[in-house]
Amino acid sequence: MDTPGLEHWGDITILVGYFLVVLAVGLWSLCRPDRGSVKSYFLAGRSMTWFPVGASLFSSNIGSEHFVGLAGTGAAAGIAMVSYEWMSMPLVLCLGWLFLPVYISAGVYTLPEYMAKRFGGQRLRLYLSVLSLVLYIVTKLAVSIYAGGLFIKLALGWNMYISIVGLLVITGIYTILGGLAAVIYTDTFQTVVMTIGAIILAVLGFVKIGGFDNLEHLYMNAVPSVRGNNTTCGNPRDDAFHILRDPLYSDNPWPGLLLQSSLGCLWYWCCDQVIVQRSLAAKDLSHAKGASILSGYLKLLPLLLMIYPGMISRALYPDSVGCVDPKECERYCENPVGCSNIAYPKLVLEIMPIGLRGLMMAVMLSAIMSSLTSIFNSASTLFTMDLWRRMRPRARQRELLIVGRVSVVFLCAVSILWIPLVKSSAGGQLFTYIQAVQGYLGTPIGALFLWAILWKRMNENGAFWGILLGHTCGVVRMVIDFSFPAPDCGEPETRPAILYKVHYSYFGSLSLVITSLAIVVFSLISEKPSKKQLRGVTWWTRIDKVRDDDDFEAKPSTSANGRQHFEMANDDSEEEGEDEDTSTCQRCVDCVCGIPKTHGKSRETPEISEDQRIDFLNQSSMWKTVLNVNAAIAFVILAFLFGFFH
Repeated sequence: MDTPGLEHWGDITILVGYFLVVLAVGLWSLCRPDRGSVKSYFLAGRSMTWFPVGASLFSSNIGSEHFVGLAGTGAAAGIAMVSYEWMSMPLVLCLGWLFLPVYISAGVYTLPEYMAKRFGGQRLRLYLSVLSLVLYIVTKLAVSIYAGGLFIKLALGWNMYISIVGLLVITGIYTILGGLAAVIYTDTFQTVVMTIGAIILAVLGFVKIGGFDNLEHLYMNAVPSVRGNNTTCGNPRDDAFHILRDPLYSDNPWPGLLLQSSLGCLWYWCCDQVIVQRSLAAKDLSHAKGASILSGYLKLLPLLLMIYPGMISRALYPDSVGCVDPKECERYCENPVGCSNIAYPKLVLEIMPIGLRGLMMAVMLSAIMSSLTSIFNSASTLFTMDLWRRMRPRARQRELLIVGRVSVVFLCAVSILWIPLVKSSAGGQLFTYIQAVQGYLGTPIGALFLWAILWKRMNENGAFWGILLGHTCGVVRMVIDFSFPAPDCGEPETRPAILYKVHYSYFGSLSLVITSLAIVVFSLISEKPSKKQLRGVTWWTRIDKVRDDDDFEAKPSTSANGRQHFEMANDDSEEEGEDEDTSTCQRCVDCVCGIPKTHGKSRETPEISEDQRIDFLNQSSMWKTVLNVNAAIAFVILAFLFGFFH
């Protein structure tokens, strides 16, 4: 493959400079006060304003799998997959307006913790915690590492394993030391770099191809010269420039696409720790809603920034990007299934001038690093606050902070060990794989949380058996899907009918219905929750709604050692002095890592007081109106876009 690499000293200088700036931003966040508390490490002290939170929401979602996978899907099949990006706007608004007020009212760090407070007991919390950690490692980390390694291999010719290990080391340093605040600050910087770099590439791509009208003409004629024995393979789809496609026979039937990209993805934007944790770090509800609006608008950009560049790449390089013959594909990208995933990196390396090529490499690294840091921080929060505290319920702040940092190191190690296996998950269209697998396992989670927030009659029995039944159906479908891969172009269909007659998006909707029915049935045949149990954990019984009711009289919480407390234990003032036997080396490590100095007098696991929850949920009438109007405008823009590109 004769694609030029990243060899000029100017490109290398920009790349190295980028790494230094990111590391400096991450380490700068270490200088903020009050790092030595659980709230500061896992929730950034709940002091973030709308812009960094919104930028982090976008950056945490947009990873290398988008630049590689989404552009590859555009090259292979057109613009239909942009529905998953655009429908994120109403979903992230739903997070700010519906879900987040309930999470704050419940006073939780993690979403499995919310389930424990909503229903009582621990089996559902343990189930969701373990499931989330498995999903992070198997899907998000695997896909991000594969996509990033593919780009680095094309651009630099470096060994993929060494490159990924280096990325994990750099991202792990400031994630371990700085916690969520470091992640959000670096995400904000990386969002700016990604957006500027991707816009430059899109503009150069359209200039190279001669404008949008010429793109449509050249793309529809971008047929590889070698197509094997079947001359119909390799032809672009006739509906490539349309989102809403045939409901029965297309690659993305429009009813299933709209349902799966909206209700099916509800779990990701409203019930996933990686996303929700950023909103939990906002200083109040108005800033959290503002962040949702900003993130929603940014999610309108992938059509221009990723999908169109992928289609331009196929139009310019049909033999490599559009290959269908297994031998040819193996020669171009070492993947006999197809080479659409090289569309974006190939375009970068072919048309970008010296200097800007290094900038685009930095863009890709931004996407990789922002995804990895977000996953590391959220996964460490889940492990520490849900699993470790279950094993050690009286663990103090110092212990929790140390465990949180060590768990990041463990995740880095698991990610490195997973690298040899990620190629097995890299089919012809990486983004399609992502949506299918997350649909099988994630859709039931969205149904679970939606019912939990809106239906007071729902109980723990209905929640557990509902999610278990939904996941059983999803796992069965996923095993069948992996066991019977799709035939090559021109080959006869030999898969079970449930695979090729029931599209994965339709199955996701079916899974949503099955989970909901199970929740309703199992809840109705068992005892309903008490009024006291529902306090603060549903939309109808939020703290700000029931605080003054006689039936919901606030009681001061009592810690295990008998002390009453209403406020979050985030003050170092209670930590009196150092242990006399603490070595100088250990004190230095504690200072760098932001770990409280004392061993014996640290508070135990902190709680979030009702006053703090009320303050967060309180909104002025002016800002409430401004935010509501902006949300309405966002919906109008979204409706116009779907109508224009239908």
